Amino acid sequence: MVSRSYSNLLELASGEPPSLGRISRRIPRIMTVPGIISDIDDDLSESVCSDPSSSSQKDRIIMVANQLPIRAHRKSDNNKNSSSNGWIFSWDDNSLLLQMKDGLGDDDVEVIYVGCLKEEIHPNEQDEVSQILLETFKCVPTFVPPDLFSRYYHGFCKQQLWPLFHYMLPLSPDLGGRFNRSLWQAYVSVNKIFADRIMEVINPEDDFVWIHDYHLMVLPTFLRKRFNRVKLGFFLHSPFPSSEIYKTLPIREELLRAFLNADLIGFHTFDYARHFLSCCSRMLGLTYESKRGYIGVEYYGRTVSIKILPVGIHMGQLESVLSLPETEAKVADLIKQYCDQGKTMLLGVDDMDIFKGISLKLLAMEQLLLQHPEYQGKVVLVQIALPARGRGKDVKEVQEETYSTVKRINETFGKPGYDPVVLINEPLKFSERIAYYVVAECCLVTAVRDGMNLIPYEYIISRQANERLNKVLGLEPSTPKKSMLVVSEFIGCSPSLSGAIRVNPWNIDAVADAMECALAMAEPEKQLRHEKHYRYVSTHHVGYWAHSFLQDLERTCREHVRRRCWGIGFGLSFRVVALGPNFRKLSMEHIVSAYKRTTTRAILLDYDGTLMPQASIDKSPSSKSLDIINSLCRDKNNMVFIVSAKSRKTLAEWFSPCDKLGIAAEHGYFLRLKGDEEWETCVQAADCGWKQIAEPVMKQYMETTDGSYIEDKETALVWCYEDADPDFGSCQAKELLDHLESVLANEPVTVKSGQNFVEVKPQGVSKGLVAKRLLSTMQEKGMLPDFVLCIGDDRSDEDMFEVIISSVSGPLIDPRSEVFACTVGKKPSKAKYYLDDTVEICRLMQGLASVSDQMLSVRR
Repeated sequence: MVSRSYSNLLELASGEPPSLGRISRRIPRIMTVPGIISDIDDDLSESVCSDPSSSSQKDRIIMVANQLPIRAHRKSDNNKNSSSNGWIFSWDDNSLLLQMKDGLGDDDVEVIYVGCLKEEIHPNEQDEVSQILLETFKCVPTFVPPDLFSRYYHGFCKQQLWPLFHYMLPLSPDLGGRFNRSLWQAYVSVNKIFADRIMEVINPEDDFVWIHDYHLMVLPTFLRKRFNRVKLGFFLHSPFPSSEIYKTLPIREELLRAFLNADLIGFHTFDYARHFLSCCSRMLGLTYESKRGYIGVEYYGRTVSIKILPVGIHMGQLESVLSLPETEAKVADLIKQYCDQGKTMLLGVDDMDIFKGISLKLLAMEQLLLQHPEYQGKVVLVQIALPARGRGKDVKEVQEETYSTVKRINETFGKPGYDPVVLINEPLKFSERIAYYVVAECCLVTAVRDGMNLIPYEYIISRQANERLNKVLGLEPSTPKKSMLVVSEFIGCSPSLSGAIRVNPWNIDAVADAMECALAMAEPEKQLRHEKHYRYVSTHHVGYWAHSFLQDLERTCREHVRRRCWGIGFGLSFRVVALGPNFRKLSMEHIVSAYKRTTTRAILLDYDGTLMPQASIDKSPSSKSLDIINSLCRDKNNMVFIVSAKSRKTLAEWFSPCDKLGIAAEHGYFLRLKGDEEWETCVQAADCGWKQIAEPVMKQYMETTDGSYIEDKETALVWCYEDADPDFGSCQAKELLDHLESVLANEPVTVKSGQNFVEVKPQGVSKGLVAKRLLSTMQEKGMLPDFVLCIGDDRSDEDMFEVIISSVSGPLIDPRSEVFACTVGKKPSKAKYYLDDTVEICRLMQGLASVSDQMLSVRR
């Protein structure tokens, strides 16, 4: 995964000649007009291709986020003459992207950033700014026209996605923004601009791309469309709502498919991942499974991995701020202001938005002072209100409610020299905020819904302090540290803080009780909780998180080079089909040609999902299907078999017009070579006494799972749940499988699960036996087949494919024969061919039947 293109781009940017030993070529300039790349002598794909002579360079990650980790401000008039450019740029130390780079280390990877600047840059200055940022900071700025950016960010992101992902439905115009198609189009347009910027600098063979957060959710589709094998990770830093909330979004499928165009999707908690997987199941019909601890979703031959790991904090940054003289001075001031006055500080640090629950926290403080008058005059809640990231009516309402609640509490419980609530709503330096953490006895985070929220992590590390701060606090170096946390159940960091007091922020009494518990808890207990939290937070830092994500991304993308990929679908429905090198679509011309050349043919066809769509209500074959089968059976060179899980009674009735058709019923337990012959069994007749054990168990699950039913066959029992709720049905199927395996452990049966069913059948029965029996029968008759066609759609048909393919080198099939093992749909299979659906299969069979009819007419 070594990158070989970016160094040349830097050389161009700096004006230096190319390094010795490298192929000199022109690289496209940084794009200033969305969608237009200037100064290109060669095709873009050539300009970003790898250069084999620079393989010693470091691995490269392209980090993409809405904002670059850069601060920008205009130079003063006095300094303008020092440079032709009127801007001063510096790193934003508080940016997660920059902290990740520090955590990864300069020796391991090279990082290039793509994103917007917070300041608007005039079009006349964009070329020069791009050059400076690329050369000095390895940043590629994305310039979006102000009006478009406003509709994208403040419109779609903040008024539609942000509320919905935080469980707020637009039931009225005042509650979140109603879906607006023009805002959605602005969102897509900006994502496209980001894609264009990435394409200028990416080396698609080597580079890894890591996209961050909900602002850029359709970006994976644009990148995957341009580079089918791009190595692409996406991490969602906000919550992902339950399927009941998410499915109200009009563009729900477009966003899900865009997510699935990434190779690795990251979430902070299992709940968020579970909601995403549930949406994939309910809206796209996709299933997931866990293999060796990794969760994966199969999507058109690609495995999209799911990563669950909460982000951490930058330990080095926090520890350096803790060591600053200004931090020490602020801690000393706060001790004089609170501790020396006999007051205990409770601390809240939140953005001033509707989801942070500031007003609920204030009401809990009011309740605490009412229920415990002894704390009046002794306990102070310091609430630091950070500026809201969005804007609108809801932000103003939160501000007004916060101010009025603080005023009421202070008027009720305050007295000279004591305000129970101190609201700080002016900007604070990071060192000042850290000082509040150091002094606070307890930190309260009562958001009603939040993605991760790193405030508790910062608080824990700050409470560990250092030697100089210990002196200011009056603590001995050996004194065990302590901290207390009251956190909402609805924030991403809650599961990782097992020592915190978890609360439902909507329950004011419970939050007040938690505050009292934190204040009254014994010192040794506080120390134990702090030690546990510090051990976790200090080891699961931002570097650990980034390393872990990139390691999984590399593992997920390892198979890219071994697969053949091509894109299908239009617009945001685009997706990539990835198949093994030997797995290809069955060509009508190829098989018809082979059919004409051969004289002894074996044809095995599954029924449900192959000749008949799974979703059909009427499962009986159409007159057209019967005509096709009869045409094939009339050809004396053919032996045609229907191999199905259906009962022999049903199949005999359905295919009664086809007297020369062979039928295998109940997965091959019953077999009939022709319509006028008797049924026989492929295995020894089974005792079905086990049904008395299995049927009551299945009935119990049928009664408790609405939409499920039992299919009772002669030798098998099937519990079907195709009409049940998909999540509940799947859950019940797993339980039923375990239950049946337990109660039938000593019976001669096999319990298997498949697509929407759980089946119990005699041991040793499989469709592979039918294939073997048919080939053996043909051999006994001196009819060694030189053409074999086997088509099926599910797991049970894989046994047939295995027998057919393994028999090619044996005595049952002529080594020179044409063998076509074909599955339905593009999916992992032992078959070497596939067709997309039952329509294509019927068209194929119609073609073969026409050839047979023509041959018969010629013979006559």
